[in-house]
Amino acid sequence: MKPIRLASGFFTVGAWTFLSRIFGFVRDIMIAAFLGAGPAAEAFFIAFSLPNLFRRFFGEGAFNMAFIPQFSKRVEAGAAPRAYMNDAIAALAAILVALTALATVIMPWLVLAMASGFAGDERFDLAVMFSRITFPYILLISLAALLSGVLNATGRFAAAAAAPVLLNVLLIGAMVLADLAGWNIGLTLSITVPIAGVAQLVLLWQAAKRAGYAPQLQWPRFTDEMKQLAIIAAPAALAGGVVQINLLVGRQVASFFDGAVVWLWFADRLYQLPLGVVGIAIGVVLLPDLSRRLAASDIFGGRDAFNRAAEISLVFTVPAAVALLVVPIPIVSTLFERGAFGPDDVNPTALALAIYAVGLPAFVLQKVLQPLFFAREDTRSPLNYALVAMVVNAVVAIGLAPLLGFVSAAIATTLAAWVMVVLLWRGSRNMGEETTLDARFLARAPRIIIASAAMGLVLYGVAILLTGVISAPFIRYFALAALVAAGAISYAVVGQLIGAFRLSDLKSALRR
Repeated sequence: MKPIRLASGFFTVGAWTFLSRIFGFVRDIMIAAFLGAGPAAEAFFIAFSLPNLFRRFFGEGAFNMAFIPQFSKRVEAGAAPRAYMNDAIAALAAILVALTALATVIMPWLVLAMASGFAGDERFDLAVMFSRITFPYILLISLAALLSGVLNATGRFAAAAAAPVLLNVLLIGAMVLADLAGWNIGLTLSITVPIAGVAQLVLLWQAAKRAGYAPQLQWPRFTDEMKQLAIIAAPAALAGGVVQINLLVGRQVASFFDGAVVWLWFADRLYQLPLGVVGIAIGVVLLPDLSRRLAASDIFGGRDAFNRAAEISLVFTVPAAVALLVVPIPIVSTLFERGAFGPDDVNPTALALAIYAVGLPAFVLQKVLQPLFFAREDTRSPLNYALVAMVVNAVVAIGLAPLLGFVSAAIATTLAAWVMVVLLWRGSRNMGEETTLDARFLARAPRIIIASAAMGLVLYGVAILLTGVISAPFIRYFALAALVAAGAISYAVVGQLIGAFRLSDLKSALRR
């Protein structure tokens, strides 16, 4: 596989992910307008988080991190990849059916584990009801994620990247319909989540069928290959569990402050845009590519793939982090301040967003570094590093909560992300030539930072000039668009002039 095809894969996944995030913003804007930071919004966000929490284990998380390298090697060697896929689907489905049944019974305890601050008020009963409705989504989306891994491993990225768009489109449509019909918005959203899971699974099932990998339903078989998959996946699952504990700690802290669950949710959604577009795209494309290169002993190609992934991550995420750090209030106000989401909700959300922005490059760099381990079937090292990050997160979030309130959760998340990056980087240094930074990356990285800093100064100056109109109704949308344009143009011009990147490189990748 040529490096330009790898870059093309990044852009394919990134473009669809960007579209999904845009629809996600529309969805969140509507939720903010209809529900604000009230009890129904907090209950729904907890209910929506529960299946997505377990999804990190069985979807894009541990199971896929173990499955994709094994499947990619079988595709490369022609060693019965379809049979391996069918066995994995059967095993995953059996686990998830049992998990869904158990979770439905013990849902009150799961909600308390997510947000014990809800105990004793109306948010708790709402969260339990909504969670029992949304939880089957874990079965549907995890199977869809495995099929996405099959498609990605065979170089087909479009359908897998497009599937998340369905979720947001259906949730938007459900809110419009509920508003017109006078239905309960929170309940309607909860019911729509598993319906969207069915739609995503059908889409990917058909895409896999067209690619020649039509899944065959069968009873689970505990073969030697599945035993090996379980052995590899177990440490990754534990590592994923550590990451989810970090999120749980943050939500637990937030649940003791009225409205904080919603403030952190919307801040998280904003920094997830660049993280999703760049970080997820890189992680999705890089892991199967590195796995195939290792199987083919292509050391030079693996090194180039790693360096270009790191370079692309910095090109897009460093300026995004600077922008979110410099002008968080205009962004939050323009996107969310309407209806039930008022001025008192804007400032705490913007504060959390600025803190998350500091950690944005770290979140993306993790997506670049982790495939180095997973491609070598090393899931234990990331687990050990994640345990250290978990301790850092818990100590900071809980320790600072009495002093700083809900923002301690955001500070802890950001600090833990950077600790994880440092540990992953140190652990990858003894892997061989393919993990060495090349001359191009070393030359461009500091220039990317300089160009981003220059863009930050421009954004700050333009924001001051637009102070009178950035909060005015209707006009604020044009003001925010002008702010974004000023930042993008200044970054592109300065970056091109000092050699931080070449626009011709990006154009070439997009054409291919």
